[in-house]
Amino acid sequence: MGAPAVLALEDGTVFQGESVGADGCSVGEVVFNTAMSGYQEILTDPSYCRQLVTLTYPHIGNTGVTPEDNESDGVYAAGLIIRDLPLLHSNWRARESLPAFLERENVVAIAGIDTRRLTRIIREKGAQSGCLMTGTREADRALKEARAFPGLKGMDLAKDVTTKTSYDWEDSVWQHPQEEAQSQSGAGHRVVAYDFGIKRNILRLLVAHGCRVTVIPANTPYEDALALEPDGVFLSNGPGDPEPCDYAIEATRSFLGDRIPLFGICLGHQILGLAAGGRTVKMKFGHHGANHPVQELESGRVLISSQNHGFAVDEASLPENVRATHRSLFDGSLQGIELTDRPAFSFQGHPEASPGPHDLS
Repeated sequence: MGAPAVLALEDGTVFQGESVGADGCSVGEVVFNTAMSGYQEILTDPSYCRQLVTLTYPHIGNTGVTPEDNESDGVYAAGLIIRDLPLLHSNWRARESLPAFLERENVVAIAGIDTRRLTRIIREKGAQSGCLMTGTREADRALKEARAFPGLKGMDLAKDVTTKTSYDWEDSVWQHPQEEAQSQSGAGHRVVAYDFGIKRNILRLLVAHGCRVTVIPANTPYEDALALEPDGVFLSNGPGDPEPCDYAIEATRSFLGDRIPLFGICLGHQILGLAAGGRTVKMKFGHHGANHPVQELESGRVLISSQNHGFAVDEASLPENVRATHRSLFDGSLQGIELTDRPAFSFQGHPEASPGPHDLS
């Protein structure tokens, strides 16, 4: 048995379990993710900054951890909550176990709790502030810490997770049996990618399509981005509330004004919506998972998508020159937009999702 661990929610619910990560205490918004695989990609996705991630699939850690599958340079999730950790992992690509990875990255994690009950609480009551503490069972202290967390509304986290300097990205998608992503000379379109919490796989896919990609910090002024002579600008995924990201909204409006082609996903989708004149709203418990059905409105096709967002663009707030392109079949929320008078469009989900699904890639 490992060290004790406790998870407390702001509503007073307490879960006692076992630590399977680092020692310490972490607070954040507790969310649940319904994906059956991809725990490493979830943990290293910067969009999960300040979130304690509950994985609804009961067995987590089966395949260990592989460095090539990281979506960033480290773990950004505030903590991990699971039902069961297998005694052994099995994967020919694995370099270490999940607990060893969590300890090395100093991430707290709890196992042995009823994740079905926790998921029902979040679905019924909405997203909860929470505290995960390891090495103790002090529920009162954990509850106090949970209730002190202000929530993600109003938090600009893009500035916390973005790159500090610009860089060129040249690696394409990983292909068996090579152990490293292959470099590909980009002779195609020049894409400038704003890093609001960008995942590596979207960069790999852009290179695989022949693009020359330069990644720039989230607060890069419009003039500096334009000086790179982009054929198009990409607005990446990222964590937190989009409304405080005024620097990004202002730059996006400038691109729209000059008719520079724009494409956004996740937080980038929300920033485009705000720049176009819409509003965003905080969702009850958000969308987090790899099995979310989305309908393409023009064709009627249903696409299975990967999702990770707690905010959404309010469709009713959009001006007449912005049309809806996709909607969620779970709750009808807006999933995609396109400007009718500018070369700009966006999608709320993650078309680059690794390990999948790939319907939108």
